Amino acid sequence: MDEYVVIGNPIAHSKSPDIHARFAAQTGQSMSYERLLVPLHGFKAAVQVFQRRGGRGANITVPFKLEAHALADQLTERARLAGAVNTFKFEEGCILGDNTDGAGLVTDIMVNAGQALQGRRILLLGAGGASRGALLPLLQQRPAELVVVNRTASRAEELATQFAAYGPVRSTTFAGLEGAFDVIVNATSASLSDDLPPLPPSVYGSETLAYDMMYGRGPTVFMQSAQQHGAHVRDGLGMLVEQAAEAFQWWRGVRPATAEVFASLRQQLSQ
Repeated sequence: MDEYVVIGNPIAHSKSPDIHARFAAQTGQSMSYERLLVPLHGFKAAVQVFQRRGGRGANITVPFKLEAHALADQLTERARLAGAVNTFKFEEGCILGDNTDGAGLVTDIMVNAGQALQGRRILLLGAGGASRGALLPLLQQRPAELVVVNRTASRAEELATQFAAYGPVRSTTFAGLEGAFDVIVNATSASLSDDLPPLPPSVYGSETLAYDMMYGRGPTVFMQSAQQHGAHVRDGLGMLVEQAAEAFQWWRGVRPATAEVFASLRQQLSQ
C-alpha cells in the first residue's frame, strides 16, 4: 500500500487524513495517509527517513513550508513563485515540490462559489506566504486588476513588483483603496486573533464576494464585517478541501469529487 503523510508541528488537528481517506475510497486507490509530528528542527531528517522507507508523497503544513521549498530537488512554477511548498511527490530518488493552496482557492471561488474571476477586480489582503501562494493562480484567471494591500505597504509593493510579469497586479495602501471590488480575499492571519484589516466600506459592493482563507465554527470577524456592508461571504474550508484534491490528483492521476467531503467537514465543524 502506498504511503502518504501530512507533516507539521502541531499536527493532531489536521483534517488531511480524513480528507484523503475519503478521496482514496471514492477513487479506489490503495494508499494510507497518516499524520507525522516532526520536531521543529527535524524536518529534513524526517522527510529523508520517510522517503527512504518508500513513502510516495507528503503534505506539509506550518511551520515547515519554507523548509520544504528549500529541500525540494525540483519545483513547479507556482511553488517557485510562492517561495513555499505544501506538497511533496517522491519519484526516482527526487523530491518534487508543489504549492496547491492557490489552485485550491481559485477552484473554490470559481467552481464552488460560482464567482467568475476573469475581467474582475480582485483585492488581496496581506503580503505573506498565503498571498504569495495565491497570486499566480489568481492572475492566471486574467482579472481586470489585482490589488495587493498590506499593513506594511513596502511588502505589498515588493510582491506586486515580483508578479508584475504575470498579469495586471499593483499595490496600494489601505488609505489608497478606491471603488468596490468583485472579490476580496483575506490572506492575512488576522481572523485567528479576531482582528480586522482596516478596510474602507467603499471596497464592498452588493455583488462582492468576501473570502477569508481562515475557517471555523462560525463566520470570522472579517466575514461578519463584510456581511454588514452587503457583501457575500465564504470561508476557507472549501480551499482546504480543493487544495487537497489538487495534491491527490498530482499524486494519483485522478481528480476526486469534493462536494461530499466538504459537506461532511462542514457538518463536523457545526457540531
